[in-house]
Amino acid sequence: MTDIQAMFSDPQAVANYTEGPPRFVPGYNAMLSMAAILLAERAHQDARILVLGAGGGLELRMFAQAQPRWSFDGVDPSAAMLALAGQTLGPLASRARLHQGYIDDAPEGPFDGASCLLTLHFVDIAERRRIASEIRRRLKPRAPFVVAHLSAPDGDEERARWLSRYSAFLAFSGVEPDKAAAARDAVTHHLEILTPAEDEAILREAGFAEPALFYTGFTFRGWVAYA
Repeated sequence: MTDIQAMFSDPQAVANYTEGPPRFVPGYNAMLSMAAILLAERAHQDARILVLGAGGGLELRMFAQAQPRWSFDGVDPSAAMLALAGQTLGPLASRARLHQGYIDDAPEGPFDGASCLLTLHFVDIAERRRIASEIRRRLKPRAPFVVAHLSAPDGDEERARWLSRYSAFLAFSGVEPDKAAAARDAVTHHLEILTPAEDEAILREAGFAEPALFYTGFTFRGWVAYA
């Protein structure tokens, strides 16, 4: 089991998960709101939305609250995180079908929109390409896809500057300084962070059109693109 898999299976980490993204990701709640708005631009009132990396349920809850007639298929490899997603959704859970696994375990669709938030930085570039292609294959023509994850400029000095700013943000948010520094080291040494240009190229290679940046929060970026 990898460190990431272990983290999302650890009972204490899972129990505390929903407190993390709003503290660790600059503008997290606003990013979710923007993602819901971008999906709704083209997804109709009775849309079926694919949510890859749905564990925890925070984006599922935001989307369900924003659009009361949408239904969802949420996919995540962690059974514990899917259970938490059900708890997070509460009375909205009846509108979401939760699937344990990876993109290959997602229903075929076709879907009216899809999201993949804070997930792709956990896999290498080859797997990102495959995931993007598999999501694209499951979408209706011109359906929106919203994606956000760690993405930072290239060059050792430039990237180090932005990672230092991210560490400072964590400390500003109340994370103990040593833990903020440890988080920066973990991101640096254990995740494959691509440049914004590389991330956008993956979307285009997968067949998505008009990729547009809609969110930047220090070392995090988000795009909307269309099948």
